[in-house]
Amino acid sequence: MDYRLLGDSGLNVSKYALGTIPFSGTKGFEAAGDMDQSTADALVDYALEHGINHFDTANLYAKGDAEIVLGKAIRDKRKDMVIASKTGFQLTDNPNDVGATRINIEASIDETLNRLGTDYLDLYYVHVWDGQVSVEETVLAMNDLIRRGKIRYWGVSNYSGWALAKTHTFAVENNLMPPIAHQVYYTPESREAEYELLPAAKELGIGNTIWSPLGEGLLTGKISRDRKAEPGTRQGEGWGEPYVKDEKLFFDLVEMLQDVASDHNATVPQVVLAWLRDRPNVDSVILGTRNKAQLEENIASYDLQLTDNQIVQINDLTQPEPIYPLWHRAMNAMDRASDAEKTYLEAYNKLMNQKDKDL
Repeated sequence: MDYRLLGDSGLNVSKYALGTIPFSGTKGFEAAGDMDQSTADALVDYALEHGINHFDTANLYAKGDAEIVLGKAIRDKRKDMVIASKTGFQLTDNPNDVGATRINIEASIDETLNRLGTDYLDLYYVHVWDGQVSVEETVLAMNDLIRRGKIRYWGVSNYSGWALAKTHTFAVENNLMPPIAHQVYYTPESREAEYELLPAAKELGIGNTIWSPLGEGLLTGKISRDRKAEPGTRQGEGWGEPYVKDEKLFFDLVEMLQDVASDHNATVPQVVLAWLRDRPNVDSVILGTRNKAQLEENIASYDLQLTDNQIVQINDLTQPEPIYPLWHRAMNAMDRASDAEKTYLEAYNKLMNQKDKDL
């Protein structure tokens, strides 16, 4: 397992992380998993044994019960673990129990630390952009938690490019700690993060951590054109996410992934993770597994190397359409592109040149 500093911080995290959405599986998260404590303990142990030091949770997951399960699974291993949690979604009827406000952040951290049974978090995320509160309030609240020793670093999740830049700019211009990580949704089916989010974070010195790399259960290989999601799974129980923009393209992708997996005697999830692991500007990929067998399968993907041709095939099939101003810059200003964005602009040029030939 490889490690890297998250953004411009001094926090070393493993390329793969263990997510905890399946932990507990209560309070509306039954379809995401119903993991008991002994299984959670075994997953944490297996992850650590295989070099994973990054563990991700949130107060949203089973409305705190996932944090409780992870907390019990820590046992005497805290010093070996980088633990991240999040706040921002409303969990109760209290109108102050929501968002990136000081009152919610300060109340949530104490509840999270209590559930986890630890004195501090290594990384604390704002779970979703809050357009009703100033970035000043959020940045100052997070920096106060750092000064009080309750968190070491902080990050954001599901932000737009301008919201990420606005938050980072306020922090650095006021000599405050900016977010060191941005947690984003990114899969071979959903590559919108390439437009701005991934390169923006890289340019700002913010690490990109990827949530739900298997599309919240869509890219397990168990869903295809002729096969519906199984009962008891997220997709089989009417889970609302993710948004699939092109159903035909999705099924074409699944078939391609199945072919690639057959070539390597691997599985579709392993191919997805191998593709995502090596994408530009990706720092850590969060694995969300329901049992030890799935975790073993996912971690084994770290040794899977796709061929250059297979990578090109996946890239070309799911290449996002260039949107303005990206197509304009790809056509006219490639020599002024930053390293973080150049690979995406080159792909837009390739697509546009092909379309020109077809006209």
